Amino acid sequence: MPIKRVICPERIRQIPAHFSWVDHRLVRERYIERCDACAAALYLFLVTVADAQGLSYYADATLTRRLSMAPARLEMARSDLIRVGLIAWQRPLYQVLAFDTPAPEPAPPPRPADVTTQLERLHAALGRRHA
Repeated sequence: MPIKRVICPERIRQIPAHFSWVDHRLVRERYIERCDACAAALYLFLVTVADAQGLSYYADATLTRRLSMAPARLEMARSDLIRVGLIAWQRPLYQVLAFDTPAPEPAPPPRPADVTTQLERLHAALGRRHA
């Protein structure tokens, strides 16, 4: 492992009075890999502005403006974060969630045989309706 050294000693970070953190498990447990860049940007914003309980409330118009994101894109990003288990949301309140429970695993893609079976059932059902 390489030895780390401070590159810019005059600018070492200090913990300010208004401090937030990003949990390392976001990367270690691969939550971040389940989100796209817009969802990650929204998560970073929410983590930064959240209080000690992870709560914040920002209107969609404010978030779209601050994140340079279209309203539809904000909705998709929010849905991604909810799906992955990183946030809870009840308009206008956001809650950044704890990592105490493992992230929900994404559903495995259907096997080819499953797709074939589903298509056969669909064709059979459609055939019966039109017969």
